[in-house]
Amino acid sequence: MLRRLYDWTMAKASHPHAEWWLALFAFVEASFFPIPPHPVLGIMCLAEPKKAVRFALIATLASVAGGLLGYAIGHFLYDTIGVQLLAALHLTESFPKAACYLREYGAEIIMIKGATPIPFKLITITAGFIGMPLVTFVLASLVSRAISFMIVGVLFRLFGAPIKAFIDRYLGLATAAFAIVVVGGFVAAVMLGGGGKQTNEKCAAATALNASA
Repeated sequence: MLRRLYDWTMAKASHPHAEWWLALFAFVEASFFPIPPHPVLGIMCLAEPKKAVRFALIATLASVAGGLLGYAIGHFLYDTIGVQLLAALHLTESFPKAACYLREYGAEIIMIKGATPIPFKLITITAGFIGMPLVTFVLASLVSRAISFMIVGVLFRLFGAPIKAFIDRYLGLATAAFAIVVVGGFVAAVMLGGGGKQTNEKCAAATALNASA
């Protein structure tokens, strides 16, 4: 199923309305879609490198807009839709740690997230759940998403073909590796942000408590 979904997504990169598909994928990925828009963005940048900044900007703005949907799910519909979404995306165990770090670091953790493998949908749903100030959430998301998509645009512009070949051949492996480093992403984010030992222990305890509940 994952392979079919990936192939379908990638096919949209060459669609006549590719920019609209990119915006759609960036929007839904920020709240519930399992396939990130980065491969589509990369192929589009590879095909038309002069439009790379434009494509990255489209993905950034659409992702932030989608993040507002994720925020709304976490804030208003967590008990009904949010719980099921996190379970379907295999992010249930990561949620307590995300909530803990967002409460401790707020916008900082979202901005640093752009350099880590933490799924953005996990951040948006969690931010809504804890009631992060909306303006702070939007501004931090803009920084995070811009970092993420601009980096991908440049990388695919320079090394696009080898990267796509690897994903095409080892999609399952890449997906499994991505899932493994989700928790590691939080560690990297805290290290980059100068997180203290006390906060790390507190958030680790939150995860352990949730697992034993």
